[in-house]
Amino acid sequence: MDTYYDPADLAKFAQIGKDAPELAKKFFDYYAAVFAEGELTEREKALIALAVAHALQCPYCIDAYTRACLEKGSGLGEMTEAVHVACAIRGGAALAHGVQMRNVAEKISL
Repeated sequence: MDTYYDPADLAKFAQIGKDAPELAKKFFDYYAAVFAEGELTEREKALIALAVAHALQCPYCIDAYTRACLEKGSGLGEMTEAVHVACAIRGGAALAHGVQMRNVAEKISL
């Protein structure tokens, strides 16, 4: 079955700069700097990226950062916990917006 998401497309990501090479270079330079070892290790950054990828629901990022986490020494337990953190934050954010719903409902009801 054909789908919009083709895992093979991940390898084509660098081609995104074909028609705007200056902008692509700036992005990829920034991206490399962000993921370089710093206050956080590369492994920790990969775990954060994996969690964010799940919160944003980007299948390409999920594939890339699952691989990165494994390559940098994370285990399935750590990775699963990172995904649960993303789930809790995303779910909590949805619930927190319920305050806005309640504010509107209370104004209308009065």
